[in-house]
Amino acid sequence: MAIRVHHLNKSRSQRIVWLLEELGLPYELVRYQRDAVTNFAPPELKAIHPLGKSPLLEDDGVLIEESGAIVQYLLDRYGKGALQPAPGTPAALRHLQLMHFAEGSAMIPLLLRIYVSRLGDGGVPLHGRIDSEVTNHFDYLESILEPSGYFIGDSLTGADIMLSFPVGIAVKQPEGSRWPRLQAFTAAIEARPAWQKAMAATEG
Repeated sequence: MAIRVHHLNKSRSQRIVWLLEELGLPYELVRYQRDAVTNFAPPELKAIHPLGKSPLLEDDGVLIEESGAIVQYLLDRYGKGALQPAPGTPAALRHLQLMHFAEGSAMIPLLLRIYVSRLGDGGVPLHGRIDSEVTNHFDYLESILEPSGYFIGDSLTGADIMLSFPVGIAVKQPEGSRWPRLQAFTAAIEARPAWQKAMAATEG
């Protein structure tokens, strides 16, 4: 049975398709479209998982949720040592932290900004704190990006794939110009043939 990705448009699941392209693995893409009014995922996704979220990955009859877990699973099962540091090294520990930082820290202020912006005047008291957290988190990522243009060592890793989504959002925010290195990271990612193939597949 081929790997199957349940992909929601304009979502984090694009990272999983990109990783599969980087690894050269065959996969089946099952597409879902957000509701045009609510922007929520369609109810069909709840038939796959009770939360109705994406990405979801099926492999050998096993359903895997959560982007970071899916990335780690694919690297461990199919990567043959590619796209992650050698186990037990300081770089491997750093890689683990950044894999989780992408969803556990970097996405939170960005999501808060999106949701609070919908409150109109009611959300104004929160704007300053949210703005400071966006600046704080992405200033940090700007500072730790390696001279190579990657977050770990001299080549692409799963951490770069995980961080690409929040970084790609951040550099388009009003303060995006303060992160030129993150802008360069995003441009380099978007120039990769595997990324372009993944975007063509997910947007098709």
